[in-house]
Amino acid sequence: MSAREEVLGRIRRALADVPPDERPEDVPVTRDYLPEHTDPDPEAAAALLAENLADYRAVVHRVTAGQLPGCIARLLAGRGSRRIVVPRGLPEHWLSGVAPGVERLADAPELTHRDLDAVDSVVTGAAVAIAETGTVVLDASADQGSRRITLVPDHHICVVRVPEQVVTSVPRALERLDARRPLTWISGPSATSDIELERVEGVHGPRLLEVVLVTGTEPLGESGEVGAAGRAEEVGAAGGAGEAGERHEGVHDR
Repeated sequence: MSAREEVLGRIRRALADVPPDERPEDVPVTRDYLPEHTDPDPEAAAALLAENLADYRAVVHRVTAGQLPGCIARLLAGRGSRRIVVPRGLPEHWLSGVAPGVERLADAPELTHRDLDAVDSVVTGAAVAIAETGTVVLDASADQGSRRITLVPDHHICVVRVPEQVVTSVPRALERLDARRPLTWISGPSATSDIELERVEGVHGPRLLEVVLVTGTEPLGESGEVGAAGRAEEVGAAGGAGEAGERHEGVHDR
């Protein structure tokens, strides 16, 4: 008897008592495992998310809604980004602080891989972020765009709304996600390693991932413009809190 015949034989024996017209959904499956294993408090979840993202070598920034445009502008300027790609549904005021000379490409089918390879940065929103795993999930909604715009450029700025888009665990994330949409699960910058465990970043996606955790609603001035941006708190690639643009070693209380 070959291995194939042995495996198929075991499957037939296991299914011998199953009625031929029975469907998988006809049999209830007990799912009484814990849906989360950490403190569901929103601030605790946001802090855990920031810590785990930093552990994956992402750079995390904590800002208020009013500080968001200024934070994005500083991150792009810090990278020397002159050409960026943005989803068509990205809120316009997020980029209100970006220098006029920065070229913006809208996510569109006619963009080629060569066009995207020439882009310095991409700015998107997110569908949900998972604290326990340090994962950001994109679902190709209007503020996130097509999957390819977050895979080719070397620098990805991803904005996550806190606490609305932060959940504690994968089961909680799945409750919010639509499995029919193209989901991209991101845990830190793209990284791989060879047989000698030499880590290489940027092979399958962005070399640098910056996640901006934004709290509050956008304050509007008399003219309806978003309020002036202030300074922002950063958790560095290895963790660390401080003003935006600074890098710190270790993870500090936020």
